[in-house]
Amino acid sequence: MDSPSVRFAQFGPSSRRIRLQTLVRLRWLAVAGQTITVLIVGVVLRFPLPFQEAAILIGALAVANLALSAWFPATHRLEPKAALALLAFDLLQMAALLFITGGLANPFAPLICVPVIIAFASQPLRHSLVLIVVALAGTTALALSPYPVPWYEGETLRIQPIMQLGVWCSIASMMMFAAFYAYRVSHEATLLADALAATELVLEREKHLSQLDGLAAAAAHELGTPLATISVVAKEMERELGGDERFREDVQLLRSQSERCRDILRRLTSLSAESEEHMRRLPLSSMIEEVLAPHRQFGIQIALIENGDRATEPVGNRNAAILYGLGNLIENAVDYARSKVTVTVAHDASRVSITIEDDGQGYSPEVLSRIGEPYMTRRPREDQRAGGLGLGLFIAKTLLERSGASIRFGNSEGSTLGARIHVEWPRSVMDVADKNDLAPSTVMPI
Repeated sequence: MDSPSVRFAQFGPSSRRIRLQTLVRLRWLAVAGQTITVLIVGVVLRFPLPFQEAAILIGALAVANLALSAWFPATHRLEPKAALALLAFDLLQMAALLFITGGLANPFAPLICVPVIIAFASQPLRHSLVLIVVALAGTTALALSPYPVPWYEGETLRIQPIMQLGVWCSIASMMMFAAFYAYRVSHEATLLADALAATELVLEREKHLSQLDGLAAAAAHELGTPLATISVVAKEMERELGGDERFREDVQLLRSQSERCRDILRRLTSLSAESEEHMRRLPLSSMIEEVLAPHRQFGIQIALIENGDRATEPVGNRNAAILYGLGNLIENAVDYARSKVTVTVAHDASRVSITIEDDGQGYSPEVLSRIGEPYMTRRPREDQRAGGLGLGLFIAKTLLERSGASIRFGNSEGSTLGARIHVEWPRSVMDVADKNDLAPSTVMPI
């Protein structure tokens, strides 16, 4: 189950918009490569070549590049339709150049796949599918090219139809495989980046409340000086105008209200100091109770088992990442439990561990193999085994691992069914010595 707090973090298709300058630079590379190839074939190797037609096609690509650079800023990002139009232009330009230089017999014919691969790596799927259809049509047209491939004068390099069919199949299969591979890699990278961004947003939101006391103290400090000036002026005015019936009540009201403001600011200033230790320091048992408390009202029994003496339990700084991560795991356990969730807390000199178990049907093998991935597909309605886990679980797992924890997901062993999550921190990593105590103690960033 995804936490409601992360539903606002939707990074849609805008995150896949390609920058115009990127395409422009790739096109200049294409212009340079095509020009060098034509010069080598026609001038160095002296193969007969339609120079005029090739120059027109290469020049058209260069002119289009110059126009785009002049009309749009370098930081402009293309809408999917605009990107599709430019990539289709590049594909047709490449197809036309190959068409007049031998078609599929040209050894550079596989380059027609490049715009398709770029589209699938950077554009929405529906637009990319349009381009691959155009590319396959262009590849078919190349097979029908009447122009011979540039070759030694007096000799004609003939390609048998069966060989042309083989080349067509080779280009088509390479195009589809490379396009699918580029799309999957790009899509997964985008999902991961969006999920990590959502993780950062959730963490910042969790930290926001704990920062309010500091903001209040800063505001009180900044307002203290001008308010003290107002109070001094009010006293002077009361001394000078106190005997005047016209101004006495107003001056007394001004002074009393300034004193009231000073009292309010004084309380705000002392709020952080009075509650700082209470808010920032938290025993392990108190932290667990704070995590469990919001989930005790949903008809599911939550049993807490403590394997360790509270006298030696870790006492550390409040950590919003750990609170949120554990809270999300407890929420999932409550959602999928039939009647009971068991939380086992253990600590010793070397480790701190928390185990969460529910009495549901546990994780299905498919979910267990992919658990922790962002944007997992939700389970079917008829499948009651734990599996509706996605971005919320990914965020919880990421936050806990950043705190130094190791997490193991599995199912309970023996006759007891249900999912089981084991979270463990090395105490040597988590603990910080408390210099204010005479005896060494452990401080866990809770």
